[in-house]
Amino acid sequence: MRTNTIALTMLVALIWSGGAGAQTAPGAPSRAVLAAAKLATVTDTPLYFRVSQIAIPPEARTGTASAAAVLYEISGSTEVSINGESKTLRVGQGLFIPRHAMAQLQAAGRSSILLRFSLESPGDLSRANQTAPAAVSVLYTTTDPIPDLKPGRYDITLTRSSFPAGMPTNRPHHRSGAALYYILSGTGANTVDGKTQSKGPGSFIYEPASLIHQWGNPGTEPLVMLQFNINPEGVPAVLPANTPVQ
Repeated sequence: MRTNTIALTMLVALIWSGGAGAQTAPGAPSRAVLAAAKLATVTDTPLYFRVSQIAIPPEARTGTASAAAVLYEISGSTEVSINGESKTLRVGQGLFIPRHAMAQLQAAGRSSILLRFSLESPGDLSRANQTAPAAVSVLYTTTDPIPDLKPGRYDITLTRSSFPAGMPTNRPHHRSGAALYYILSGTGANTVDGKTQSKGPGSFIYEPASLIHQWGNPGTEPLVMLQFNINPEGVPAVLPANTPVQ
């Protein structure tokens, strides 16, 4: 079993690097996990991906609660307090907020802007998740609940990935759970069903487990994106196209 797991992990690495021909590529993708946590269950209620932007005036304080979420600092800095513990988020940093935990957010000095990536139940979608004086804008919500989620523990992560300029298209693959991408900079080539589309800054790309797809970066600048992902504990987040979800 351990040998099979190692082999699968190596194959996944080949998928992301573009396969055996990757030695001629300008470089390999780089990834940094910004926040990670475990969820005891993802099947007690339907779940939706949602992304909101939170703008907090200088020195102002606001609260965020309810859904399991990850905060990502876009500009400024924010002091986040959860259950008496505080951390200051700076640009490019992320922090997990557990479901039902009440977090207090305060702009440190000048105004701050954050993205809130969340897993929301139907009830969460219908209620406000921030308090005044923050200005909140919902940027993206999946139309339907995330499909194909199984009983058991899941990993939840927010990862920042960078694809170097000129990176060739990787091999067809899919998610073991689901992911939502947000492009920070650069323009990527996203291929689904043999059709390739350009995805630029501000784009959201939703990947349920059934979606076979590929990524490449034909541009002259790095492609930098955030990946909000859930996958079954112990299962790679990315699987080769011909590997079924267990």
